[in-house]
Amino acid sequence: MYTEPIARTLNISKDQVQGTLELLSSGSTIPFIARYRKEATGSLDEVAIGAIMEQHQKLKDFDARRQTITETLEKNQILTDLLAGQLQKATSLTELEDIYLPYRQKRKTRGLQAREKGLGDLAKALYSGVTPIDFSKFINTELGVTSKEEALSGARDIIAEEISENQKSREELRYLYKTKATIESKVVVKKKEEGEKFRDYFEWQEPAVKSPGHRLLAMFRGEREKILKLTIRPSKESSLALLKKIHLRPNPWQDDIITAIEDSYQRLLGPSLENQLATSLKERADEEAIAVFAENLRQLLLAPPLGQKRLLAIDPGYRTGAKVVCISEQGSLLHSTTIYPTIGGKKLEEAATVIRRLVSQHRIEAIGIGNGTAGRETEEFIRGLNLDSSIIITLVNEDGASIYSASAIAREEFPDYDITVRGSVSIGRRLQDPLAELVKIDPKSIGVGQYQHDVNQVKLRQSLETVVESCVNSVGVELNSASSALLTHVAGLGKTLADNIVDYREANGPFTNRKELLKVPRLGPKAFEQCGGFLRIAHGSNPLDASGVHPERYKLIAGMAKDCTVPIDDFLTSESVRKRITLNSYINENVGLPTLQDIMAELAKPGRDPREQYEHFQFDDTIHSMEDLHEGITLPAIITNITRFGAFADIGIKQDGLIHISQLADRFVKDPGEIVKLGQKVAVRVLEIDRKRGRIALSMRKS
Repeated sequence: MYTEPIARTLNISKDQVQGTLELLSSGSTIPFIARYRKEATGSLDEVAIGAIMEQHQKLKDFDARRQTITETLEKNQILTDLLAGQLQKATSLTELEDIYLPYRQKRKTRGLQAREKGLGDLAKALYSGVTPIDFSKFINTELGVTSKEEALSGARDIIAEEISENQKSREELRYLYKTKATIESKVVVKKKEEGEKFRDYFEWQEPAVKSPGHRLLAMFRGEREKILKLTIRPSKESSLALLKKIHLRPNPWQDDIITAIEDSYQRLLGPSLENQLATSLKERADEEAIAVFAENLRQLLLAPPLGQKRLLAIDPGYRTGAKVVCISEQGSLLHSTTIYPTIGGKKLEEAATVIRRLVSQHRIEAIGIGNGTAGRETEEFIRGLNLDSSIIITLVNEDGASIYSASAIAREEFPDYDITVRGSVSIGRRLQDPLAELVKIDPKSIGVGQYQHDVNQVKLRQSLETVVESCVNSVGVELNSASSALLTHVAGLGKTLADNIVDYREANGPFTNRKELLKVPRLGPKAFEQCGGFLRIAHGSNPLDASGVHPERYKLIAGMAKDCTVPIDDFLTSESVRKRITLNSYINENVGLPTLQDIMAELAKPGRDPREQYEHFQFDDTIHSMEDLHEGITLPAIITNITRFGAFADIGIKQDGLIHISQLADRFVKDPGEIVKLGQKVAVRVLEIDRKRGRIALSMRKS
């Protein structure tokens, strides 16, 4: 039903839309469709498939609203053939609501009160220019109309309301608002001191259509906190001129019509369209911020993993000490203790002894230190121990570790340990495998967003959930070691099936092959179809189970090996044997060239992790606080957040610095994402230090 409009909107073929919608309606997930059903979609990626699903839902919601309006008008015996035709021809929700507006049930408006006083015919006479008018017919003391002036006033209220509900008035004035409105921000005088963080917007104005999302969200937040007062309108003169052009004709009652037009704009149309424009601008800003957050999250989740190393992880602290844990290659907690390396004296000596002993006892290969309070001091202490040079020592971004440590997931994993130990484990595990650990934390708590608490929370959650699902499935999940939290995001599973898999694994031991998943309670053929290709089993009974090849294609691969007259193990391990295959000869109604090419690419590097290799990084060891900075110094840094107006970088102190978009390169930059990625190691120059506001301006420009 919606194939053609979706294809037209997204500029793709109707066959692609139809194939995608059929798969979605059958319960297939976006990752599964994108990876294993390329023939049906014309090789659409996850973004395009998601866009089809979103457009389909929008069209369904639009038709549902049209049906509701039609039924309401019919029930109230208002629906005419003309009105039904207008509703059927409407192409947007705004147009639909404009058509319905005059017929909506209203509160007791001034226009409605005037109609109840019998002034409807007078309003018609004034608007159409009837003369003369016998005003005595409209004076009725019982209804509250005691004079000609009261009658005229009521008639003007009716005309003002009709102008505000007129479809042409709303359409043309809405376009004027959209293209010519100015957003103006002023500080509420008595809140000036309290609202210092909004100082940039105390006296600000710009064309609303050009206002970037981050500024809009900042101003909307200031308005919500009652620090700023906003107006978003075109000039009053241009608005009234437009309305007069529509409604004013040579008329003996022209002065009354002008008064009604001005009242309609000031009291009804202006505020209504200003609210609509504000909503539209907010939606645009939300979409922009959510897109930035989603891309940042994707980059963070796909950050290079250190891999299966024996780790010592430290959650630093001053007075309460640093929480130390030792973690196995698989992320299991081996030991926990507390040291006090920042106090000095005997406590410092004891801390050194403890660390050296743990490093030796647990054969530690890397040390991860949380980058929060006392992080740099703890790093300096560890480096001063002169441990084996092969041991990696690095700071780890600990955003969200405290959220995880207090969560139900953490309590379930470590019921016998307090939140400080859980937080340290999280720091260590996110160094081993950022994706596996960060999926346990609400993405909003990870610290890579832009005004994440100001945007539409439903849309934000949906977007971030989509990103997490995409990342998890693109990397693949080791079935015999994955946590329930990680398995939850595998295509076709969800929390219940993820928990069931873990329970089955604990009761029956490691899975030996993918087909064994069908023994998990409630995991039926459809769920197996969706998840099977994304779950890996290293060293299982079937070597293909360690790859991204879907189980439904095992028979095909066995046939290829048979055609090459070699055992399947030789076919899987020998590139020269696989090169003898002519892919076109295996195309049939179920398998096309895209799938065959994917299979061959996967067999060339089975189970390949798409993430980059881990690279060690170290901050300048002379910089520990803002007091150590001076303008002009060049420092190593890590990109920690990307926004539309620039990127934030960690230079090894508590405050991240801002690299404004104009300072990212020696050329014009439209999108910071063109230049930097989350976690990227860069060199920055300190431009300006505002110690009072805790702000640092940085530059990556060479000139």
